[in-house]
Amino acid sequence: MSYTADRTRTPHPELDSEQQFLEHAYACLRFMRDRAAYLKSLGYMGGNLSEGGPTPETVAKWMADKQRRIDDLAEPPSALCFGRTDRRDDQSLYIGRRHVEDADGQPVVIDWRAPSAVPFYRATVVDPMKLRRRRRFLLDGRRLIDLLDEDLEHPDRETAGAYVPDPLLAEIERPRDAEMRDIVATIQAEQDVVIRAPFEECVVVQGGPGTGKTAVGLHRAAFLLYTHRARFERERLLIVGPNKIFLRYISQVLPSLGETAAVQLTVDALAGARYVIRGQDDPMTARLKGDGRMAEVVQRAVLARVKAPTSPVTLRTAFGSVTLPVEAVGALIDAGRASNRPSSQTRTVLRDQLVKLAWDRYLALHPDDFPLQPPFTDGLRASKELKALLDRIWPTRSAPEVVRQLYGNRRVLQQATAGLLTPAERDRLVRKPAAQLSQERWSAADLAVLHEAEALINGVSNTYGHIVVDEAQDLSAMQLRMLGRRSRRGSITVLGDLAQSTEPAGQTTWDRVADHLGALTASHHELTIGYRVPAPILEFANRLLPEAAPGVRPAGSARHHSSRPRLVAVTAERRAAAVAEEAERLTRRWSSLGIVTPDSTHDEVVTALEDGSVGFVDGQRVAALGERITVLSPSSSKGLEFDAVIVVEPAQIATGEPNTLRLLYVVLTRAVQHLSIVHAQQLPGPLAG
Repeated sequence: MSYTADRTRTPHPELDSEQQFLEHAYACLRFMRDRAAYLKSLGYMGGNLSEGGPTPETVAKWMADKQRRIDDLAEPPSALCFGRTDRRDDQSLYIGRRHVEDADGQPVVIDWRAPSAVPFYRATVVDPMKLRRRRRFLLDGRRLIDLLDEDLEHPDRETAGAYVPDPLLAEIERPRDAEMRDIVATIQAEQDVVIRAPFEECVVVQGGPGTGKTAVGLHRAAFLLYTHRARFERERLLIVGPNKIFLRYISQVLPSLGETAAVQLTVDALAGARYVIRGQDDPMTARLKGDGRMAEVVQRAVLARVKAPTSPVTLRTAFGSVTLPVEAVGALIDAGRASNRPSSQTRTVLRDQLVKLAWDRYLALHPDDFPLQPPFTDGLRASKELKALLDRIWPTRSAPEVVRQLYGNRRVLQQATAGLLTPAERDRLVRKPAAQLSQERWSAADLAVLHEAEALINGVSNTYGHIVVDEAQDLSAMQLRMLGRRSRRGSITVLGDLAQSTEPAGQTTWDRVADHLGALTASHHELTIGYRVPAPILEFANRLLPEAAPGVRPAGSARHHSSRPRLVAVTAERRAAAVAEEAERLTRRWSSLGIVTPDSTHDEVVTALEDGSVGFVDGQRVAALGERITVLSPSSSKGLEFDAVIVVEPAQIATGEPNTLRLLYVVLTRAVQHLSIVHAQQLPGPLAG
C-alpha cells in the first residue's frame, strides 16, 4: 500500500531491523520456489508396482501439481508480510499473505489464515488474547515506511472511540482502479469473525455500504480453501455475483491471495445458460414468479400429466399376457408421487416395480416357470408396450415443456395454483406459448422457475462444497432455492444489505433466507462500521433510509474527514455538458470515476463525453470498467466502488417507490472519496433539505 510517513518525527528505532527481516522473508520465499522448481526438474520418481509402472496420466498430474506449487510460491503482488504479534511469553509471529519457512523448515511468516494469526485481527485492550503488542507495517511495495505499535497492556494508551489503525486509513485513501483489492492486511475484528465462521454453517451477513461485505466474502472463500484444501480438491467453491461487471471487478482478489480454485458465476448464468432471455416481466409478475409459493406450483405442474389407470392394465409378453390390478398400479403411482426422488428417477423405479408386479402375477399362475424370470423380466423391461404404458401414466417431460404448459394451459394452471395463488395472481402467469419451444420468450424471473422444474425432473448434479453469494438481498425465494440445491451440505455464505434490495422479489428480511436455502443451521452477523464511504456522503445517503428501508439500522462510517456531496444544479439543456465538465475536473484529481446515469439521460451524457474528447468506457455496452471513467446504469453499479462518482438526475432514479429509493441509496454510496450530483430536476424530498 502507498503511505506517506510523517517526516517531522523520529523514525521508529526498529525500522531498519524490520526492513532486514522483510528482505530475509523474501529470500526464504525465493529459496522455497527454487527448491520446488529443482524437485520438478528431477522428474517423476513414484512407482506403480501393481501395474508395472506409472501411467501417463499419473505423471501428468504429478507434473501439474509441482507446477502449481511453483506458481503458488511466486512473489505476491502485494506485501508479503504486513504485521507482527508479540506475546507476553516473548514469542513473536510475523503475519503475511502466505506461509514462508527457512531452509531448516522453521516458520518465518505465518499465513494470515492460520489459527495462530487470529490475535493479530481480534486482540483488543479488553481481550488482548495473550498479546502484549501488535505491530502493523506501513509499506510502499517492499519498502517499509513506518511501524505502528499498539500496546495492549496499557488501556490508557488506547485511542478513544472506534479505533481505526493508520494502515487501514492509508489503504482506504489509496486510489481505486478497475479491480478490487484484497484487505488481508487490514481485516477488522467483526470482519474476521465472519471470515473464520465454521464451515458447516449457513452464514448470513448484513452490512451497510462500505462495511466490507464483498471483501469479507472473498476472504472467507480464501480461508475455507486454505483450511479445507483436501475437501476442495474434490468439491468446488462457487462465488455468485449480481452481474458480469461485478465479477470482473472482484476477479483478482482470490488470485492475489494465492487461490485460483473458485468458480465465479452470475445468478442468471447459474440458473440456465442454455435459456435465452427474450421476454421481460412487469415488476408484479416478476415478484410473483420469485415467490416461494411457486415451488409448489411447479411441483404440481411437473406431476400434472401423471395419471393412474382407471381399468386393469394388460401387458403382452413372450410368455403370454399378464393383467395388473388397477389398485396395485395406482398404489405404485401414489408412492411415486409421495417420494422425494426426481421425476425421471421415479419413472425408472416405477418401471422396475411394474416389471416385478407383472412377474409376480405371472408366477402366481405359472409357479413352475420360476427359471424363466430373467428372460421374462428383461424382455418386458425393454418392450415397447411397457414404455407406452409408462408414457401414459408417468410421461417423460423436460423443464421447458412443463413451464410452457403451466403458463399456456389454463386447465393445468388452475390445477397447479389452486389454494396457492389468487385468481388475479394466476392471471399474471398466463402467457401464449411461442410457435416453437426453442423460441419461448423466457424472462429473467423464469430462469429460477425453469431450474426448479429441472431439479424436480432430473435432480441436480452440478453441486459445490461451499457457495458465497453477494448482493443476496436482491435474490428471490426461488433463486435462493436454486442456490441451496447447488450446495452439498448447506455450507453457504450469504452477503447483503436489506437497504439495497431493489429487485421486485428481493428480500426485506433475513429471517427466512436459511429456510429458502434449505440450510439446517444458520448464524446471523451484522457489519456495523463502514470504512469505504466517508461519513458526509454516507449521512447524505442515509436520509433516504427512513422511507426506503425503515427497518434497517443505518451504518456508521469511520471516516469523518471528507467533503460534503457537491450539488450541481443546471438547466436540462446544460445537464450533459455539466456532466462532461465535472468529469474532466474530477479526473484531474482522482484515479477512477463512475458516472451513474438513468436510461433517460444515458445517450446525452455519452455524446457530451465524446464531444469533449473525454475517454471513457460505456458499461452498458461493455461488461467491464474503464481505466479512468466508466458510465453505468444505476442497477449495474451495485457492489462497485470508485474514487469519485457523478450521479445524474437522482429524481429519475428514484420515482418514489421503495425499490427505486433503495436503488438511489445504492448509487449514492459508490464513492470512496467524492460525490457530485448533477441535476436539472428537483432532488427527491429526503435529499432536498
